[in-house]
Amino acid sequence: MQTRIALAPGADLPGFRAAVRGLVARGVKPREVLWETGASLFGAAPPQDGPAFSLPRAAAELIGLVICHRDPARHALLYEMIWRLRHGEPHLLEMRHDKLTHRLEMLAKAVRRDLHKMHAFVRFRRVEDAQGERFLAWFEPDHHILEATSGFFVNRFRSLVWSILTPEGTLHWDGTRLEIGPPGQRGDVPESDEVESGWLDYYQSIFNPARLNTAMMQKEMPRKYWRNLPEARLIPELVAQAPARVEEMIARAAAMSAKRDPQKAVAAMAAQTPTTLAALNQIIMASPPFVTGGTRAVLGEGAMEPAIAFIGEQPGDEEDAQGRCFVGPAGQLLDAMLARAGIDRAECYITNAVKHFKFEQRGKHRLHQSPSTGEIKHYRWWLLKELELVRPRLVVALGASAALAVGGQPVCVTQARGPAQLGDWPAFVTTHPSYLLRLPDEQARRAAEAAFLQDLRAVRRLAQTHA
Repeated sequence: MQTRIALAPGADLPGFRAAVRGLVARGVKPREVLWETGASLFGAAPPQDGPAFSLPRAAAELIGLVICHRDPARHALLYEMIWRLRHGEPHLLEMRHDKLTHRLEMLAKAVRRDLHKMHAFVRFRRVEDAQGERFLAWFEPDHHILEATSGFFVNRFRSLVWSILTPEGTLHWDGTRLEIGPPGQRGDVPESDEVESGWLDYYQSIFNPARLNTAMMQKEMPRKYWRNLPEARLIPELVAQAPARVEEMIARAAAMSAKRDPQKAVAAMAAQTPTTLAALNQIIMASPPFVTGGTRAVLGEGAMEPAIAFIGEQPGDEEDAQGRCFVGPAGQLLDAMLARAGIDRAECYITNAVKHFKFEQRGKHRLHQSPSTGEIKHYRWWLLKELELVRPRLVVALGASAALAVGGQPVCVTQARGPAQLGDWPAFVTTHPSYLLRLPDEQARRAAEAAFLQDLRAVRRLAQTHA
């Protein structure tokens, strides 16, 4: 006689565990159990609990994944695995050739992939109404993963108020508490918001036509997710433009190479011997940029023979427009943090490792691109000569690019953070203020700002010891 077990729809892990404990306690064999799901099943018994028992960790992890799969046979397969593990086959899950083990691993793999896709392809839209600021997203998972994925989104977006709507249920986070609600509707989520245009510009900027592989792209970003991804509507046009853009990149690289040889240009500059900062600046202003997009050089500024010289990576869009260092958002943050640390910017010298703004034009926007190691080294002669003429007591490298430019060797900021010797200069390595601005999580940003402020206070004390 078969025992019929009724479980709730979806991933009813508590119900399954209780049913398994009861079945094991009564010695019910796998072939004697009929697993069914539904709110009310005539003739099916609710789970009857029994004494707890232990399973290998690998089995517990497998149960947590497979229970989320939509396969109606998942409960029977899992109970058969548990029965065999407890009846003479403790190494069952190490037997990859076993049909049951193989099938369970395939189910688990499909759920892992669905979890990964949800983590990667959920796109929030900002909404502001009487309830305040909220972020809404719509997603259509293949399996019953809504509750299993909740921890990821809570940890990643803990400081926001958000909801994720799916055809199976909804997740609601108010900043302190998570609730699981009934199914949502696609129409309850806006099609776009004001943040989306910036995201689309960024996506265009990182789309590399020279590495286009449509088959691999669709494997990693299947078409079924495209209707919920704002960047997906750009893909057909970007793919169509790819051959022309590759030819343009090749032609531009050839033209740049023909126009100048950076190594020869650096050698020619080094042959000159400016004895003043003004003379060096004239050379910098008259020389062509070593980066794509560069328009005019942005020179260093500040006090001569200062206690501290701050070195950034390169000017940004606002710095290029005004012709001054650190006047954009990162510069404004640096000013505020310097004031809190008791450092007067007017008594410091501030410059960049790279003197031109490297960017790529995208419509009306100029998108920042990080300089390469080679480009930083092309500019290095200027920086070292600048420091030689300015004569600071302490050099502060704001980020890895600045540390590379001063010391001539790659530096990992997280490992080298703090006092250092970069080339001939006593130095201090810390993060670039733009890094703080890029952190999406408010809690992480506050922690990073506190660490940066602590670094600046240490810089002030260290500069006093070099007086």
